[in-house]
Amino acid sequence: MATFELKMPKLGESITEATITKWLKNTGDTIELDDPVVELSTDKVDSEIPSPVEGVLKEQLFNEGDTVEVDTVIAIIEVEGEDEENTASQEEKDHDSGKEDAEDRKPVKESKPDTEAKSSDEGKDPEPEQTESTRFYSPLVRSIAKEENVSMDELEQIPGSGKNNRLTKEDLLVWLKERKEKPAPAKEATGAAVSEKTSGKAASSGSSFKIPVGDKDEVIEMDRMRKLIADHMVHSRNTSVHITLFREVDMTNIVKWRNKHKAILQEREQEKLTFTPIFMEAISKALRDYPMMNVSLDGQKIIKRKNINVGMAAALPDGNLIVPVIKNAGDKNLLGLAKEVNDLAARARENKLKPDEIQGGTFTFTNFGTFGATMGTPIINQPQVGILGVGLIQKKPVVLETPEGDSIAIRHRMDLSLACDHRIVDGALGGMFLQRVAEYLENFDVKQTI
Repeated sequence: MATFELKMPKLGESITEATITKWLKNTGDTIELDDPVVELSTDKVDSEIPSPVEGVLKEQLFNEGDTVEVDTVIAIIEVEGEDEENTASQEEKDHDSGKEDAEDRKPVKESKPDTEAKSSDEGKDPEPEQTESTRFYSPLVRSIAKEENVSMDELEQIPGSGKNNRLTKEDLLVWLKERKEKPAPAKEATGAAVSEKTSGKAASSGSSFKIPVGDKDEVIEMDRMRKLIADHMVHSRNTSVHITLFREVDMTNIVKWRNKHKAILQEREQEKLTFTPIFMEAISKALRDYPMMNVSLDGQKIIKRKNINVGMAAALPDGNLIVPVIKNAGDKNLLGLAKEVNDLAARARENKLKPDEIQGGTFTFTNFGTFGATMGTPIINQPQVGILGVGLIQKKPVVLETPEGDSIAIRHRMDLSLACDHRIVDGALGGMFLQRVAEYLENFDVKQTI
């Protein structure tokens, strides 16, 4: 019998690893062509991986919850036929490096840093002390830890967002960044200083003190996505200096134009016409006018983004949140934006987004009004420097200036709220950008067709 190596597929251009969330086939199960074998997760997207061959699942090389690098063999499938190149490759791996996968699942041994240099009569360095851990660390995590001189004791203290408190690459990178940014603690710290030092860790991994639970209270374990969202929000607050600017905008002309054209678009293209593509168009134009809002901050370096990729926050049926990204939004017309918005929103609700479709955003848009909120203070999606929120469109009496004098009229009004990273975006830039978005909305061309 021949064997086939099922490898971790490359799920996107920037994806280097994925987590095995669930084995859909067990050892000994018969597998048909295109049968889903394993469910993988990258950040917030889950994907089922089909089998390219027919056979029997001979061996699972990783457990559920393990994070595996791309192109790593994760399972062996026994197939009909002569055992040729694939078997030879497997035997070579068994002899030369086949034990690596097993080693990855064994307790990891790391060297403790030798803090006290000791002299030796023979001129040899003493053997480093070893410490043993039963916690799983992926090869990529251990490689990063080695490069950054992170000891096993330090790794053990970092809270993980993966299954069973597994430490992910993102957890380690966030911890490394916070370690570099934090000043060295004083030798004699006050109680307040100690409390402040531990507050960030407590916020991301749970409360540092015991929370009382009543007899009738229900304790609900966070699912994986909610844990990721919580960690991402805490990280954003700990990274960016948030300021929020507000502006009321007149949406009357847009409301009338949409009401006129939504039935036409539905009949001609079978596409819904929502307000979102209109907002996307205004944001993209304003980002082109103010390119310093389309940047990221890396330490003391500003990365000026060439492409305008606008993410749109979308609520899922389970109450969680995901942000699919409209790539090159500034190059698309209103019809193109409407089709892409509808497609991404529909596939987000069905959990069918691809990993690349939630990455690479340079600015984010969120709609509070969908759920009846008049305004909000959004949290920046790292590593971006701005996020624009829109509230509920409401009819309001407003004062209009006319050649005949001021008059009171009923208009459709909406609040914009722009959260900026004050480390790089000052109030002047944020205010001008917000004003420009409002101008594009209020001066919307009502004579255009879609």
